[in-house]
Amino acid sequence: MPRICVIFDLDGTLVDSEGLCNQAFLDLLPQLNETVASLTQRYRGKKLAQILADLERRLCQKLPDAFEQQYRQRVAELFSHELKPMPGVLEMLEVMNFPKCIASSGPPLKIRQALQVSGLAPYFGDNLFSSYEVGSWKPEPGLFQYAAKAMGFMPGQCVVIEDSEVGIEAAAAAGMEAFQYVRNGETSPRRAGEAVLFDDMLELPELLAHFAKG
Repeated sequence: MPRICVIFDLDGTLVDSEGLCNQAFLDLLPQLNETVASLTQRYRGKKLAQILADLERRLCQKLPDAFEQQYRQRVAELFSHELKPMPGVLEMLEVMNFPKCIASSGPPLKIRQALQVSGLAPYFGDNLFSSYEVGSWKPEPGLFQYAAKAMGFMPGQCVVIEDSEVGIEAAAAAGMEAFQYVRNGETSPRRAGEAVLFDDMLELPELLAHFAKG
């Protein structure tokens, strides 16, 4: 079988974490007149520093110096009790036999906790790459380029699995094929032809096999 590498985003793609991450904002900022769903749509895939700056603008106040630390702690608490894999992910990973890794904008500690709690850690080993280690955040291509090189693949041999617009943009900038996961009931503003859209993780092995055949 031709050699390809599959680069997975983590939050909202492999683990159902987006709602928990945004619930943490509501828990810490009760004055936010928002729903989890609206925050998730607004901040999907965004860098935390950008999100915090946006929250300050919208609340017309500066967040406390310790807010980021408090936020990380609250997310970790929610993860430890409630984090689950996205539907079909465990079954998909069981049958997918391509080399694979994770490239996430989250810090390494958050990535490892998410994988341990959700039961996905054995499928990836140490093939984990974080924007915090690489110094590049989506939609910049640097994280995906670094992951490909570390895995021993050229960009054209890589497929990125993402749920966010910024992730799809980063994949395109890195010269990689992109498959965008769109949860049932959600919509994507992406135009046809810019990414392969799919809504069932169980479809992914076949999509990847098709791409590998060229």
